[in-house]
Amino acid sequence: MQNTVFITGGAGFIGSALIRRRIAAPDWQIVNIDCLSYAGNLDSLAAVEKHPRYVFAQQDIRDAEAMAALLRQHSPRGIIHLAAESHVDRSIDGPAAFVDTNIRGTFVLLEAARAYWQALPQEERGRFRFHHVSTDEVFGSLGETGLFREDSPYQPNSPYAASKAASDHLVRAWHHTYGLPVVLSNCSNNYGPCQFPEKLIPLALLNAREGKPLPVYGDGRQVRDWLYVEDHARALQVVFENGQDGANYNIGSHNEQRNIDVVRLLCELLEELAPDKPAGVARYEDLITFVTDRPGHDTRYAIDASRIGRELGWRPQETFASGLRKTVRWYLDNETWWRRVRDGSYRGERLGLQGDA
Repeated sequence: MQNTVFITGGAGFIGSALIRRRIAAPDWQIVNIDCLSYAGNLDSLAAVEKHPRYVFAQQDIRDAEAMAALLRQHSPRGIIHLAAESHVDRSIDGPAAFVDTNIRGTFVLLEAARAYWQALPQEERGRFRFHHVSTDEVFGSLGETGLFREDSPYQPNSPYAASKAASDHLVRAWHHTYGLPVVLSNCSNNYGPCQFPEKLIPLALLNAREGKPLPVYGDGRQVRDWLYVEDHARALQVVFENGQDGANYNIGSHNEQRNIDVVRLLCELLEELAPDKPAGVARYEDLITFVTDRPGHDTRYAIDASRIGRELGWRPQETFASGLRKTVRWYLDNETWWRRVRDGSYRGERLGLQGDA
């Protein structure tokens, strides 16, 4: 067993950030397993695609034979499982895909990992680890005060959150029933470079640059804890390598912001960094448009990330202001990347209205 790590969903937003970070260090060999669904983008990995310690395998985690074959071929010391359907609006329009990928896909991967782990020599079994990456949305919605802790009850309110909650429970069960070495992490809202432009920040940013409306759900007062993706990538490495067996860690940055304030700050940054506005636009903020709220929209998420800081020494390096500035600068400097996405499978259409029926 070499220091090979499988990263599922590595062509996605968070997975590609983790791969770009870790390939720069000499201690990991990375196998990226991704089926390249609509949100998978190999352009995000162009800088590493020819690296001698990087392998891309276009496979589906729901394919048991393919997963078993990859494990036999590469003999990894662990798996960081990021592959998932992840957009709440898409889960409202089509929940079946979320059940299939997030629940059945995790089950198939767990079974393949268990068979591989059980067949390892005894002295190598202790090195193996399955790291399951999840979301704070499994905990439901908070009131005006309080924080999600690792022991907060699960109360998922969307098909996406329910599917991730189910996958979390499967991972715990495979640890307690079969002894599979696992760690879990639940993160807050990520943002940063290479995010698929259906999420709030890149959607608003790119719409603003094209002179299109900036849609804000309801009154825009929903609160999220915003985590810069590079900070999350560092945290994932720390949890995978040093987390306690069977434990879960909340990853957040204590950067609570209302959605409307996020969009307004984004507009302020664009006024400074991209003053050449589209024709007919006097101020970016004039493009803000309040739209019908998402069905069952959770009011507030906020994470208590003290455990990972106390036990593993991780803390975010970016404030929301510094991370958002880096994000805006990246999108302005990488128009080719986002135009290739927008010209393909996603064109900024409104999702998540089926629940209104």
